[in-house]
Amino acid sequence: MLEFPKWKVWLIAAVIAIGILLSIPSLIAGTPYGAAWPKWLPQYKISLGLDLAGGSHLLLEADANDAQKQRLQGMEDSVSTELRRDPRIDIGDISTAGGRLSFLVRNPAQVDAAVERMRNLTRPVALTGNRDWDVSVIDSTRVVLTPTSSGTVQAMKDAMSVARDVVRRRIDPGGTKEITVVTEGNNRVLVEVPGVENPEALKQLIGQTARLEFKLVDLSANPQDVQQGRAPPGSQVLPMADGTGFMAVKRRVMVSGEQLTDAKQSFDQDGRPDIDITFNTAGARRFGRVTQENVNKPFAIILDDKILSAPNINEPILGGRAQISGNFTVQTAHDLAVSLASGKLPVKLNVIEERSIGPDLGKDSIHKGVIASIVGMVGVIVFMLVTYGRFGVYANIALVVNAFLILGIMAVFNATLTLPGIAGFILTIGAAVDANVLINERIREEVRRGRRLHDAVDSGYREAMRAIFDANVTHVISAGIMAYFGSGPVRGFAVVLLIGVVTSVFTAVYFTRMLVALWIRRTRPQVLPI
Repeated sequence: MLEFPKWKVWLIAAVIAIGILLSIPSLIAGTPYGAAWPKWLPQYKISLGLDLAGGSHLLLEADANDAQKQRLQGMEDSVSTELRRDPRIDIGDISTAGGRLSFLVRNPAQVDAAVERMRNLTRPVALTGNRDWDVSVIDSTRVVLTPTSSGTVQAMKDAMSVARDVVRRRIDPGGTKEITVVTEGNNRVLVEVPGVENPEALKQLIGQTARLEFKLVDLSANPQDVQQGRAPPGSQVLPMADGTGFMAVKRRVMVSGEQLTDAKQSFDQDGRPDIDITFNTAGARRFGRVTQENVNKPFAIILDDKILSAPNINEPILGGRAQISGNFTVQTAHDLAVSLASGKLPVKLNVIEERSIGPDLGKDSIHKGVIASIVGMVGVIVFMLVTYGRFGVYANIALVVNAFLILGIMAVFNATLTLPGIAGFILTIGAAVDANVLINERIREEVRRGRRLHDAVDSGYREAMRAIFDANVTHVISAGIMAYFGSGPVRGFAVVLLIGVVTSVFTAVYFTRMLVALWIRRTRPQVLPI
């Protein structure tokens, strides 16, 4: 017990000193001392969650009809591409009536080949044994693709996973904000953004599908029919974004936003805001080929099924770069660039719940949380002093050090402190002395049995350690499960609890053992004040 090497003393002291140093910026944040904190020292700080800092809460729900529409359109593009490859299969127009795809194979001898290619486009759904599309033939020459229920469920699940990531990139392109974006159920996304009290701008940024498409204008369409919503076969009528009318465009997508690698707000030669876009290699090659083949023809730039503009292709556009112009302000151009760069939403998201939380409520929660923490800590300190004397003093020192270590570790990992996190912090303070209680009571038992002072202390720490580790392993397992599977308040509570369990074992076992060992070595007491 008395053999406590100096390197261990210095190691434990260094860990504690670093923990205290890392916790200070969070403790003095928002005070006059915060500005005076030297820049060359660590600047890690704990972020405050939505319930403490205030902010916006949005609950988004996927539009099932739009999801089905996008799934049909995606399969339509795949079918068209598949049937054009060699040997080409000649078909009539592809129909999407009734929520399924169908087309007529002009040469009956190619029906089997068409069915085989369509089956190659389908895929199995997890371990269900089903596929995402059923392929059948009616009237001997018409091939029909019908979405299956299991395929629809899996497609929605995949779409929501992508939508969650897209929403996160739009709100926090740099990945530096402490936001919460999680899926709830099969078709919802929860968004919480601390510090943003007005959800309107947030809703506009998130809600924009940002589905960018480039399509050729159908010059053969009758203008009167177009204004009445009628288009030739293979084309569709879309509204102009500025509300000036309608235009007929080819259904086939020449280039889409999925082939973008970057989008930035800039200005055109007349000083008007526009957006510079850059395609990937495949997109650049395809864009260049299409513009080469359609010189002197108009080319529609479509965003979320609305035509932004339809410029004329005066010459081939090579190099994989283009500009999107429209009636933009600097802010709208910037927001659209962020949306395009983050990727398109695979499904339209509708806001079904929104809340705005002011900072006053958070200040009140922090104030009451601090009071609760102080009251809890004082109560524990008084109990340990009265019950265990000098050993209680060591336990109380460890308790204070433990609080600093928790804050320091949370700051390093840029963890977000929420109201449940404060509850976890208070719970950790109360539970942190459990290990010292076990150790001290074990030492008392050894003293009553008549063992020597040194042996009693050594046995107390050694024998109690097994129970301490067993108890805290179960805490770590439960907190880890909550942190992994939970979200929002549950995760905030679990993270603080998990950190607190680890730091409390370190301070209660190793730190207090060091203090006791140094005291016994220095004073050589004959009686234990415990």
